[in-house]
Amino acid sequence: MLLEMRDATFVHRGTQLVAAQTLGLEEGGRLAHPCANNRAASIVAMMAAGLVRATGGCVFVGAFDPRIQPVHVKRMVGYVPHDALPYEFSTFERYIEYRAELWQLPQAESVVRARRIFAGLEGIHESFAYPLAGALVARPRLLVLDRPQALYAPQIVEAAGTCAIFSTHGSKNDAARFIEACGVPV
Repeated sequence: MLLEMRDATFVHRGTQLVAAQTLGLEEGGRLAHPCANNRAASIVAMMAAGLVRATGGCVFVGAFDPRIQPVHVKRMVGYVPHDALPYEFSTFERYIEYRAELWQLPQAESVVRARRIFAGLEGIHESFAYPLAGALVARPRLLVLDRPQALYAPQIVEAAGTCAIFSTHGSKNDAARFIEACGVPV
């Protein structure tokens, strides 16, 4: 199992923002996970990427628990947030160099690889294509997407190759549209 959540919850300041989430995703699999709302979807995506720790239950990426082995998890995961890129990453090269530095990859080679990925994302808005290319430049085993548009699913699947894809969505309908667009029977 590449991604596993067992009754994973998230509570902030006494308010439960994410109810118990239980799911599993195998190597190379595709999973569009519906959540109660957009806020919960973002938090679940960040829990899967090891960026936010579940306050209850557990999350495993491969054999690693993000609470105990966050660096191991981050090396395995490419994360694409829903929000647009911050202003300081106004150029593609600057953004990819930043991502390469995070993963301790050669910057020049990473920019070349990312440009190839980006070329295959024609028609996808830059605010999504930049982070997607940046997430894939390190060849992650798991690609975590926070509320991607179903319209982009075929290109995401093509760019990800054999990498497992986990996406979160604010409703069952959005999740169903995305996974169907990925070519996975609903």
